[in-house]
Amino acid sequence: MNQLTVDLIIIGGGLGGTAAAIAACAKGLRVYMSEPTDWIGGQVTSQGVPPDEHQWIEEFGRTLRYREYRESVRSTYKKIMNVTAEEKHLNPGNGLVSNICHDPRVSLQVLKEMILPYQLTGLLTVDYKTAPAETERTGRMLQSVVFRHVETDKYTQVSGKYVIDASEEGDLLPLAGMNYVTGAEAKSETGEEHARDVADPKDIQAFTYVLGIEYRDGEDHTIEKPEMYDFWKSFKPDFWPDQYLSFYAPHPQTKEKRTYTLFKEENGFPLWNYRRILHTGSFAQIEHAGEVTLMNWPMNDYFLGNVYEVSEEERKKHDYQAKQLSLSLLYWMQTELERADGKKGYPGLMLRKDIFETRDGLAKAPYIRESRRIKAEYTVTEDDVSPRVQPNQSGKQYEDSVGVGSYSIDLHPSIGGRNYLDIPALPFHIPLGALIPADMDNVIAGSKNIGTTHITNGCYRLHPVEWNIGESAGELAAFCIRTGHTPKEVRNDQSLLASFQQTLQNSGVELEWPESFYEKRRPEV
Repeated sequence: MNQLTVDLIIIGGGLGGTAAAIAACAKGLRVYMSEPTDWIGGQVTSQGVPPDEHQWIEEFGRTLRYREYRESVRSTYKKIMNVTAEEKHLNPGNGLVSNICHDPRVSLQVLKEMILPYQLTGLLTVDYKTAPAETERTGRMLQSVVFRHVETDKYTQVSGKYVIDASEEGDLLPLAGMNYVTGAEAKSETGEEHARDVADPKDIQAFTYVLGIEYRDGEDHTIEKPEMYDFWKSFKPDFWPDQYLSFYAPHPQTKEKRTYTLFKEENGFPLWNYRRILHTGSFAQIEHAGEVTLMNWPMNDYFLGNVYEVSEEERKKHDYQAKQLSLSLLYWMQTELERADGKKGYPGLMLRKDIFETRDGLAKAPYIRESRRIKAEYTVTEDDVSPRVQPNQSGKQYEDSVGVGSYSIDLHPSIGGRNYLDIPALPFHIPLGALIPADMDNVIAGSKNIGTTHITNGCYRLHPVEWNIGESAGELAAFCIRTGHTPKEVRNDQSLLASFQQTLQNSGVELEWPESFYEKRRPEV
């Protein structure tokens, strides 16, 4: 077995893990980061989800490094493409979900460039196609993690002073015997208005296999009929207003029947425009290409079973069925979708297998909305972000804030058979206590596994927030190694906390919403 000793071990190279690595290496730490796919970036790259961001993201409400990442995405397009769009802030896909809808491969390029200086200087080691297999724990300290290469079956034991779990599913938590939560808590546990009456650990949000499609009118790119197409064609959940393979779905907020369309028409929500990543009107000299969008829509959310907290056989089954759902939706659109012009199907929809560099054309990994979550020093609840409870224009203001974020509480249908939950949430803060496990002294949460509930996970899981969490976790590990104090000691000592928060601010992390934000919101209240 190979052996390695570093300052910091990071499990998972998603947005949180990558941000943690950049922050820690910038402070001189030697870092080892594992990544189960062959791409870093997580939800924005290997999972194929363009950034979901709040309305002030261009001005504030994100870290300096996240701003630099976004600017680098735009500058990459401007460098390699002939940009004709005149917007101040280039939106490559002119998509509805974000001001910066773009190809996952561009984010991958940008993120690889951001970590490259630390790889060149030997501070950062990234092992791809590698996942944690076992751990060595002594009391409240994690001594080492054994990693397995998923293809070669070779093992590497890595020892480190601190460990950040930034994996998509909270992989470290069961391996290290830590206390954690899955699914929905009971109202009696959290006091949340929208919590379930009875806890259900299996009530976990749907996951999704994203795929990329280009439209080439007049051509035929119909894929082979998926093996499970007949199953998905007849599938109709009890809470769904029509067949699942249709352009009708519950409105996330009202639950009423909502009409969708593929392209923009007089009526209906245009799915094509939603996560479009290539808009031909934004670039010159690409007449040979069609527009490209990423298919992450209500109709390919998979909620028949989960891919963690289950046997390997069960995981493979649901992974396969989720892929079949996405392919079946594409095949249905190619062959059976009723068009506005009276024709049937859009055979010109072409599966772009090159986008994710996979044989089946699907994303390298499923988009996991809800991870295992640590039992934390502090757990964020619905009341912390509720406009009904909080008196100001922002969520609860924590003394130990390590960042900010904003998104509605957005829960997709769940494996427990629950419909959407989409309710307002105030722009919020990220408490340091939510990153600190109650039962460990040298482990930090660095992704969607922080101390949130099933409810508040719905607003803390998006791109800028995950980045902020990871970056603050990396800064915390560096601060603790430098000062010789544990994360819990940093949080509970006013002097240490103030010093750490100043370190964050010096690195460009915003701890509070600026006064200009409150000025803009006051007329609305």
